[in-house]
Amino acid sequence: MLTVASLHYYPLKSAAGVAAETARVERRGLAGDRRWMLVDADGTFLSQRTYPRLALIGVEATSGGLRLSAPERPPLSVPTPGAAAERLPVEVWGDTVEAALAPAAAHAWCAGHLDADVRLVYMPPESRRTVDADYAVHGDDVVSFADGYPLLLTTTASLADLNTRLDTPLPMDRFRPNVVVSGADAWAEDTWRRLRIGEVTFRAVKPCGRCAVTTIDQQTATRGTEPLTTLAHFRRDPSTGKVNFGWNLIPETLGPLRVGEAVEVLEKAPTPAQNRK
Repeated sequence: MLTVASLHYYPLKSAAGVAAETARVERRGLAGDRRWMLVDADGTFLSQRTYPRLALIGVEATSGGLRLSAPERPPLSVPTPGAAAERLPVEVWGDTVEAALAPAAAHAWCAGHLDADVRLVYMPPESRRTVDADYAVHGDDVVSFADGYPLLLTTTASLADLNTRLDTPLPMDRFRPNVVVSGADAWAEDTWRRLRIGEVTFRAVKPCGRCAVTTIDQQTATRGTEPLTTLAHFRRDPSTGKVNFGWNLIPETLGPLRVGEAVEVLEKAPTPAQNRK
């Protein structure tokens, strides 16, 4: 039986994640997921690809905003910017989105942790960023500050198979998923095209091509070479050249998700998306 093993959301893009027993699916993804982001002086997003120490920023969602923590820095509460907050255009993978500036104290706190000129921004409700046109079905297919899609699904069996090939097993947090499913065969997700989790349905639209963030230890911010080196031997997509792990989801309906909830595969592809040997 397929079930939800764990749920995760990431209030601040590329910072530490939050595990949850329950979560609500919205059009952009899980409620509170990647609605905050750090940008440079030009308004371009920052990630662990260039700033691994982002992994060390702990984030707690509060009723009024965020509470940030990091080694050797005092915690900081950041209120959600209101309607009167300054707006500015920010860029995420070629998409320009209107964002709201957080208070100056938040910029200074984050800049001190990363030793870089950065600003903290928030995606207000009226901002819209659409999913890649190749996969969007209608105008409600929107996304937060996530790299490209509302949710990412992984399975415990695929990680277990990968770990049999590694000298040192890695935890699932290297892949920063939203929904982790247990009970499947390894790489079975390559055939899934529509899913129901509880009362919510999703389209599984494309495999997730992985980047250098997966090589960063999320507890220490140190960078290595795995799992990309090993994944490249058996998970490289011949059509794109990318190394895949996990699947991007777009919600068809909205509602709650819960750990332990049943996962039903509604539609499958006739063959896997790629060779998994």
